[in-house]
Amino acid sequence: MDSTGRAGAGAGAHAPDDQHQSRTGAHAPGAQPWRQRPFGPRFVAPLLMGATLNPVNSSVIATALVAIAASVGVSVGQTAILISCLYLTSAIAQPTAGRLSEEFGPRRVFVTGIVVVFLGGLLGGIATDMPMLVVARVLIGLGTSAGYPAAMLLIRRRATAIGLDAPPGKVLSSLAIAGAVTVAIGPAIGGLLVGWFGWRAAFLVNVPFTVLAFAMALAWIAKDTDVIRGRATRDVLARIDVPGVLGFGATMTALLVFLLSLREPHWAALGFAVAFAAALVWWELRAANPFLDVRLLASNGALTRTYLRNGLSLLGVYVMLYGLTQWLEAAHGLSAYAAGLVLLPMGLLSAIAARLVANHVDVRGPLILAALLLVAGSISALFLTSTTPVIAVIGVTALFGIMSGISNLANQTTLYREAPPEKLGTASGLLRTFGYIGSIASATITGSVFRTHVSDSGLHHVSLILIGIGAVVLLMSVFDPRLKAPSDEVPSPRKENNPMSAASISPAIVPARTALLLMDYQNAVLGSIADAEPVLDHARQALAWARDHDIQVVHVRVAFAEEDFDEIPAHSKSFAAIAESRFLLDGSPEAALHASLEVRTSDIVVRKTRFGAFSTTELYRDLRPKGVNTLVVAGISTSGVVLSTLRDAADQDYRLFVLADATSDPDAEVHRVLIEKVFPQQADILRTGDLDALTGA
Repeated sequence: MDSTGRAGAGAGAHAPDDQHQSRTGAHAPGAQPWRQRPFGPRFVAPLLMGATLNPVNSSVIATALVAIAASVGVSVGQTAILISCLYLTSAIAQPTAGRLSEEFGPRRVFVTGIVVVFLGGLLGGIATDMPMLVVARVLIGLGTSAGYPAAMLLIRRRATAIGLDAPPGKVLSSLAIAGAVTVAIGPAIGGLLVGWFGWRAAFLVNVPFTVLAFAMALAWIAKDTDVIRGRATRDVLARIDVPGVLGFGATMTALLVFLLSLREPHWAALGFAVAFAAALVWWELRAANPFLDVRLLASNGALTRTYLRNGLSLLGVYVMLYGLTQWLEAAHGLSAYAAGLVLLPMGLLSAIAARLVANHVDVRGPLILAALLLVAGSISALFLTSTTPVIAVIGVTALFGIMSGISNLANQTTLYREAPPEKLGTASGLLRTFGYIGSIASATITGSVFRTHVSDSGLHHVSLILIGIGAVVLLMSVFDPRLKAPSDEVPSPRKENNPMSAASISPAIVPARTALLLMDYQNAVLGSIADAEPVLDHARQALAWARDHDIQVVHVRVAFAEEDFDEIPAHSKSFAAIAESRFLLDGSPEAALHASLEVRTSDIVVRKTRFGAFSTTELYRDLRPKGVNTLVVAGISTSGVVLSTLRDAADQDYRLFVLADATSDPDAEVHRVLIEKVFPQQADILRTGDLDALTGA
């Protein structure tokens, strides 16, 4: 029924149940077979394919540089731009792709990235000169940058959808292992491809990879439910924070140019980097939805330390990787191919180590172990000379390989825990960015140490540098108070503010006297949330729970008839702009309830023209004859409809529950304060996972 008396309000509110099932069955909780095996091969396989495209293209190209130089008529030194342009592009594009994934949906960005890589591979395969090859590498850098942050966000959303708070260790380790194995065998595979098919194979290898990844992604990754239609271009650009992205790009470009020039420093580039960084911080502190959340980085020391620790660890790994490769070729007289084979166990051991610690809940122990291995490996390298047997060299690289696998996975897991779920895409991209900075800095360090010639003493200087880096990483790991197992952490706000838990809810509710209020899950309203899918999924779970227990469902939506716009006073700060723009007009697509929240004829549907569910409706009169005295409330936004409804309902003496994970707000801090500090004064704060216990007593 519709309390306003308007039949059909709410996007098909009175359609028969079987029609709703056919239209929204793919989204209904009961029709999601992936829940039986949420992280099965079909979900993980395309993510691994997409996430490994970047390391594949980072490593395979190294074996083709000499042949490219001869083919296009440039010096071998000039082909180095094919490596640096991909690093630079990826360093900027990774967090940007993460942000786009948060706004438009990770699957869309993931698939788009694959298409861009395909185009870059084709262009490189037919290129006839250096500019075409550079463009191809930039396209490949842009496309491959979508893989990792989109994959991390997809994993997070899937974990949230099944109520999993802990990081899915095996899935995260699969990403780390895939990257480690790819880097390890990339040069060898590249050498074979280039030897058999020529240098163009280093580009064309992307074609079969991307075709397979594209098909797998379309078939096995569920479609995004992020709303992209009906959003004003200006609002979309503001949410992406285009000035922030451009400022970050300018800062990173200047910084990386400076790092690449450390042999003969370009101080002007450093000056530009500092100036751009200052401007970026100034802007982001004032941006409503910052691309680089400076306040978050300042307040969340654990996340910031994870970035630094990851960058320094990879700096140590790559300094040894690059330095040892040059030393093996010069001091031991090995060919580049033979040197690559000597380093092959390093990558394989990295993958094995990542798998062994995949299910280790405590990240502090693995990070300390990784730092100790970095120091031990660096000390061992001090004793290497041109007469050292190759088997001993492999033993030293083994320490770095094990260290790399443990460190990569532990830092990745820490990021997963510490980053806000709605910003995990951007956060994951930034983790990769710090890795690229470490990689470029390592090449500069080895180039400076071996500036005149490669020698044992130069390798020992590199080792001393690594000992210092390892000591810093060790101190960061030992004294970081946040590196604890979840069981040792401070209780979550939900536990602190709500003494009720899934095990202690007794006596529970009476289903016949309870109503579930799902409020403002409309297309336009969902567009105001950075990551609406997890919230929507929890709302769907709550709806399924209510259906299973015959609990009254109430759908609340905000929409305006033409006469409603005329009644809004010009001084209304909240609604005057809506009236002027005729936004959320009743019957328009943006005012419709989200299609995945099935509306049945037994449901109550109310249309309001102000914040609260009781404000301009007859909801109280609808509920009173049914004897409802308990409300389970969820909606968007926390500071709007939820806050207003909660106040009104409390004044009418309802027993109240708020579903924290099915509720969201454009301002994450406002949401946190309301859920943790304000709402517990009048309601019990639950998660959707608590609902079965609520009705089970």
